Amino acid sequence: MSQKQRGADALVGALSAAGVRHIFSLSGNHIMPIYDALFGSDIALFHTRHEAATVHMADAYARITGEVGIAMVTGGPGHANAVSALYTAQMAEAPLVLLSGHAPNNQLGMGAFQEMRQADMAAPVTKAAWTCASADDVATDIAKAIRIARSGRPGPVHLSLPSDALEQDVSRVTALSAQDFEPQAQPLEAGVAKDIWARLSKAQRPIIVAGPACMTRRGRPLLQALQAACGIPVVGTESPRGVADPALGAFAQMLAQADCVLLLNKRMDFTLKFGQSPAFDAACRFLQVDPDAEEIERGQRNLGARLDLSAQADAWSALNALTQSAQAPGAGHADWLKQVQQAVSYRPPAWDQARSELPGCMHPVQAMRPLQALLDSHPDAVFISDGGEIGQWAQACLRAPHRVVNGVAGSIGSGLSYALAARVAVPDAPVIAVMGDGTIGFHISEFDTAVRYRLPCVVVVGNDQRWNAEYQIQLRDYGKDRTIGCELEPTRYDQVAVAFGGHGEQVTRTEEVLPAAQRALASGKPACLNVMIEGVPAPSVKA
Repeated sequence: MSQKQRGADALVGALSAAGVRHIFSLSGNHIMPIYDALFGSDIALFHTRHEAATVHMADAYARITGEVGIAMVTGGPGHANAVSALYTAQMAEAPLVLLSGHAPNNQLGMGAFQEMRQADMAAPVTKAAWTCASADDVATDIAKAIRIARSGRPGPVHLSLPSDALEQDVSRVTALSAQDFEPQAQPLEAGVAKDIWARLSKAQRPIIVAGPACMTRRGRPLLQALQAACGIPVVGTESPRGVADPALGAFAQMLAQADCVLLLNKRMDFTLKFGQSPAFDAACRFLQVDPDAEEIERGQRNLGARLDLSAQADAWSALNALTQSAQAPGAGHADWLKQVQQAVSYRPPAWDQARSELPGCMHPVQAMRPLQALLDSHPDAVFISDGGEIGQWAQACLRAPHRVVNGVAGSIGSGLSYALAARVAVPDAPVIAVMGDGTIGFHISEFDTAVRYRLPCVVVVGNDQRWNAEYQIQLRDYGKDRTIGCELEPTRYDQVAVAFGGHGEQVTRTEEVLPAAQRALASGKPACLNVMIEGVPAPSVKA
């Protein structure tokens, strides 16, 4: 091989040095040099059917593995397609890098093919976005992008790669070490940690609320360790339903009783009703630890004098510092901890008798609960839930060692893409994704990607023949005579999966759900179960 190295070769070398093993991509003119440079590397390329799917896959991969997800698309319209998915990753606090091809630097301003202000377009939904200046900058820009994505509040970063920067030879080879990709730590001062414990210990009903970055493979054990160390309830949130998240049972009722709340990498936003009554007691005091100064400023605006303490620190540093400095749990909060745990695990007894009155349809509880057997069958099983009403029922009914949901962004349509990334991240465990008949339509062609790369998963489509979330809003706010634009056909989505080369079945009875799911899993193929359900509102859990 020639001693000369193109910018594209430098990029692949930098990704390899960072430990990147997978790239989710859709091809295009501007990034062909990178595809060529991947030959002979240790990086696997997964070629998708839509650019947004590449970002959704990188998002889920990052959340499950704790590594930085890499999405790569071409410039212009390809980049524009991918940008929409960045918001979901941003709000889910997933560390990923979107690499987009770009018109050559030496043609900018001349009307180059697909010339677009790509970094400006991505900037509002990323932590940072810029355009690489030259082949010599490619490697260091990759290191910078990964470092930013992992630092502070994790999130997406965008780097545009002009085609001439990829095609031209570098004048100097940049040797990168693992340290070049490490995040910049924001430690929590020991004195601040001590002050936090002093305030929480004095409270009668304290609660620690953690944000989405902590609801990951890395984060959940750290939250459990913190709770075990201090004996105070620690609850993570990652849903657009916020305090009304059905996965948290009757937690909202306990939060309303809290007299001191620590926000740990958790934005004080709409998901917490801006800290206002009745979601919180008017006398409740707040503490906030967050890596972003603007989020602390937001907390101060929303809470005013009720915010007693704030400090800047990243979630991992704060979790470790707080756990290490916590006093052994005493009896003072034992009853309160038990009450909160019972509230989170509470599900209405009436669900046990939930039945649909429609022939050939199930109540969502009937459709979801049988799937738990598959999720219990493996210590690394993955549960994925898309948005909409069926997603809320799924999150309320199902649990798994790995959980990826559509997140605070409230977006829909990403579930199938998440499932494929989950299979890449966890090769041997069951991957069960629950979607609605509306959401499956967004990226249903990714069944083709799943078949081509042999990524078996079970996608359960709750088919109620409508956009049910919007229908329920119309029903509630305008009346049953003013519902419009939410109807869908009873489409056989299972047959679509079969047409792509996967496995598919239609399910209409509760007793058929688990056997059908087991057959789908045993098929070794990407599978779709088209489960006919009654379109009921999302659950509202109250003890």
